[in-house]
Amino acid sequence: MGEHSQEKKLGCGILNAVFRKRNKRSATVDSLTVQNNEVISTSSNTKKGPSASDEPSFLDSSVNGPEAIPKPCTKQPPNHIKSAEVYQQNQVPKPLEEETKIKHNQASMNPGRKLPKESISISGELESMIVDHQKTKGNNNLIRASSSNMMLHGSLGNLRQPGGGGGGGGNMTSYNVPKTETEDSTPNGKYPNGVEGNVVKKHDEEKRAERQPASLCRALSTRMDPETLKIMGNEDYKNGNFAEALALYEAAIAIDPNKASYRSNKSAALTALGRILEAVFECAEAIRIEPHYHRAHHRLANLNLRLGEVEKAIYHYKQVGPEADPDDITKAKTLQSHLNKCTEAKIQRDWKNLIKETDSTINAGADSAPQIYALKAEALLKLHRHQEADEVLLKGPNFNVDDSTKYFGPIANANLLVVRAQVDIVAGRFEDALATLQRAARLDSNNREANTVMRKAKALADARSNGNEHFKASRFSEACVAYGEGLDHDPHNSVLLCNRAACLSKLGHYDKAVEDCIRALNVRPGYSKARLRRADCNSKLGKWEASIQDYEFLQKETPDNKEVQRGLSEARMQLKKQHV
Repeated sequence: MGEHSQEKKLGCGILNAVFRKRNKRSATVDSLTVQNNEVISTSSNTKKGPSASDEPSFLDSSVNGPEAIPKPCTKQPPNHIKSAEVYQQNQVPKPLEEETKIKHNQASMNPGRKLPKESISISGELESMIVDHQKTKGNNNLIRASSSNMMLHGSLGNLRQPGGGGGGGGNMTSYNVPKTETEDSTPNGKYPNGVEGNVVKKHDEEKRAERQPASLCRALSTRMDPETLKIMGNEDYKNGNFAEALALYEAAIAIDPNKASYRSNKSAALTALGRILEAVFECAEAIRIEPHYHRAHHRLANLNLRLGEVEKAIYHYKQVGPEADPDDITKAKTLQSHLNKCTEAKIQRDWKNLIKETDSTINAGADSAPQIYALKAEALLKLHRHQEADEVLLKGPNFNVDDSTKYFGPIANANLLVVRAQVDIVAGRFEDALATLQRAARLDSNNREANTVMRKAKALADARSNGNEHFKASRFSEACVAYGEGLDHDPHNSVLLCNRAACLSKLGHYDKAVEDCIRALNVRPGYSKARLRRADCNSKLGKWEASIQDYEFLQKETPDNKEVQRGLSEARMQLKKQHV
């Protein structure tokens, strides 16, 4: 009866070995006891009053928090009691050979630790492995098992999956879930699930991050009740573990794809990870399943507001019902006013005012609206502030092209791509610009601006390529002409200006080279290559003070650059000689 008592203590084998310590959670979770061959539910916590809320409090519940947690009733399989009875009636002593084998396995895991005989079972072995591994190696190689209070090895819980490396489990039993054909792909084929927040940006680790959530979903979906998974996800969400929460919500959806609250909670986790468009699609799916789901309507309205889609936001705010907040509608109308001013400023070609209004629009709530960032970048390009335009797009959202087209439509997304291509051109990323413009042309074949910008990008790319070939062959005059042909299409292109300055310097035309460097730095003050070239040309002209000024600026930016150190040392020495 020793083994049976241990099994009753731990519950159903591996499942309860993993999750039996859930009683510390804030949510009310019922436990089951067997009494006189009947299953009786007993609550582990006192009942909450009507005003009590199970909403996670990590973020404002009106914006991003997952749904309120209904009290789960965990059901055992119908044959659970019967199996226990049969186990009691038919229990016989284990053969000596089997008992010896179990003792040998225990000794191999920790020779210095003896387990009580009653804990020799699957759950007992698992618990022994966990304790032994924590004692011998600490927690460095163990990964958090979702929201449980236990740390596991192998593919139980939220753990590294096959191919992920790491994990000090070389001599431990591996509980791997069999791979399916789609194991190595992301759940939706576009993004890895661990993005912003807790993302390691090494290429190989990104691949592991892509595989992990899908495997976790399959592992958990074979063991857990979906409501329990949702509760665990809410716990992770409240603790800021958004990637883990997302994986748990996806596991719940894999079991019950038609539960609106799971979709809405997944939307909250995606929002917290910065995956706004995916969050929109999940929230829309929740509303499709349950059209009068007020909380999902409110969440979708907030997302639409952040994306600058005011009309959509107002529509969903009005679907919230009696809980609607009048301030939400007011906020949306204020944002619409700023959007109208942006449109007016662009029509009037008032670029400075357009920059001001786009900033106001972003501050009013449209912080993830790509069209607003594109408007600001376009205004900065018109003012020849190329570096700032590039920085604006880097700060803005960078959505997947397919997702963006699905949400904004092909024509609107094509316009966004054209602006991005123009920024790539001024930064010298001609090939990237051409690829982006080709996508824009496929989305909107009637977009005249896309075709115009594409011709310009091709001309600039050809000019640079020809100039580079001449330069490598030491034909510096021909290289100057080639770069100049590109500058006929874009007189302010910093890359072509800097390249032509290099040719002029080789030809001994240092004054003209300095002029080209100045023009390049006017549009891109952070263009280190142009500044270094200007410093070198000023040194050759004997303008030591100007040269020192550029070298000192570069030394702050790149303190380990040997070329800068040598140039600065030489310029200072020559300046001292002048004053002697």
